Amino acid sequence: MRFPLRSAAVSAVVLFSASVAMADPAVVYDAGGKFDKSFNEAAYNGIEQFKAETGTNYMEFEVQADAQREQAFRKMAQKGADPIIGIGFSQESAIKKVAPEFPNTRFVIIDSVVDLPNVQSIVFKEQEGSYLVGVLAAMASQSGKVGFVGGMDIPLIRRFECGYEQGAKAVKSDAEVIANMTGTTPSAWNDPTRGAELAKGQFDRGVDVVFAAAGGTGIGVYQAAKDSGKLAIGVDSNQNYIHPGTMLTSMLKRVDVAVHDTAKAAADGTWKAGVAVLGLAEHGVDWALDDNNKGLITDDMKAKVEQAKQDIISGKVQVHDYMADNSCAY
Repeated sequence: MRFPLRSAAVSAVVLFSASVAMADPAVVYDAGGKFDKSFNEAAYNGIEQFKAETGTNYMEFEVQADAQREQAFRKMAQKGADPIIGIGFSQESAIKKVAPEFPNTRFVIIDSVVDLPNVQSIVFKEQEGSYLVGVLAAMASQSGKVGFVGGMDIPLIRRFECGYEQGAKAVKSDAEVIANMTGTTPSAWNDPTRGAELAKGQFDRGVDVVFAAAGGTGIGVYQAAKDSGKLAIGVDSNQNYIHPGTMLTSMLKRVDVAVHDTAKAAADGTWKAGVAVLGLAEHGVDWALDDNNKGLITDDMKAKVEQAKQDIISGKVQVHDYMADNSCAY
């Protein structure tokens, strides 16, 4: 599956000079590390695919503290890396500071927008993919109560929650959605113990399906679901394999494809600065069906969620974007 970063989804783009000498790309991972089995690992898989296809090496850095961000981007630029891909909205301030210092170096940020002539910003319509797994959660639930565990309490994660709730209530108007956020600092992305505690608390209140949008913290949520005989929904990467039989599905956010394609575009001389917005229509988000969860997805569920997908793409169904007004009013 591929979506062209230079498609109609790209607005205000400027073709970066194709005469820029080829160099090794670099990836700066966000908190949680590149093997979080979710957001960062999707980026890792994307750059690894680029390396396998092209034989091009790459540089990388795993952020452990906020103070390292600016230093990491500057050092990568000084070493000649191009493009330098920042994974996560938390890289925004560092890229805003460093990119102007290296105007001939291309920078990319995932999950935020930086309006500079040498920066490409890639953002996703997470609410659309979350709507789809909300449909599945409501259809799979026996109790009528579904849960959501977010990572850091920020508008981006509220966007996941809101889309999920809208999808669930589109199936069952009286569905109850119980939501918790893990914390308010970057450590919220890597706290599986807390994730398990939050999930168990929701199960005690009658939840039987829980969606985690929490990076590495989600691993604790999925384990708690398995231990409790409940169902869980993964995020970003296809996480169905983690606990086959209790992972209902995963909400796919194709960070892997975005990283692969932006690195390839830079190598091909077709890279563009500007903003790319990727939703269902651009194959930027989706839901996962494979051998690990096919026994949990009935024909009715599959038909319902695929119809919802087409209705969103056609515009028949409008999924509310929490970040448009910081509300879940759909």
